[in-house]
Amino acid sequence: MRTLTRRRVKICGITTASDARLAASLGADAIGLNFHPASSRYIDPERVAEITEHLPAFVTVVALFVNPARNAVEKLLDSGRVQCLQFHGDEPLSFCRSFGVPFIKALRVQDLEDTRRQLDSFDGAGGVILDAYVKGEPGGTGQVFDWQIARKLVEEGHDQLILAGGLTPDNVAAAIEAVSPYGVDVSSGVESRPGIKDPDRMRRFFAAVSG
Repeated sequence: MRTLTRRRVKICGITTASDARLAASLGADAIGLNFHPASSRYIDPERVAEITEHLPAFVTVVALFVNPARNAVEKLLDSGRVQCLQFHGDEPLSFCRSFGVPFIKALRVQDLEDTRRQLDSFDGAGGVILDAYVKGEPGGTGQVFDWQIARKLVEEGHDQLILAGGLTPDNVAAAIEAVSPYGVDVSSGVESRPGIKDPDRMRRFFAAVSG
């Protein structure tokens, strides 16, 4: 298992250019744009340029999908504004890797054995997000799962795990201490309302991550 010099941070559910710039200025490694129409954080693909045009170099733009049509993903990639894909549905490995760009697979954690099986199915992903399992929801529920499951997986050598699920400025330091993940992913935990980030919560989140 690698020794990390710092924890990577992804701020997901960005819907405005100002929130994207704030995330970048605070040190975000990546921002997530949600293209799942059922989500309260959904953005129209036509707004990608508006939201991302003033981002600095080395901030990765991640496009989140749930069981998308192939042409929807390809059209977004053709815009040249997205560098990474994130899949939250039932997409098989062959579909996820077929676009020729790095991808992240989100898994909903129920128990250790089930999560191990899911991880084995996505060997080769650029990262795996561990999120809470809530029946009927693909993720982004703001619920916390048992961090000891994630810790066990890290100890077993899964060194590209990204911890999500109910993270906030108040618990992210404890989550990092408990799990030692590659990175953390937050959306609702730094919001004033769905899709709108709260600047104070954002600043406190980054301060907690950096210790």
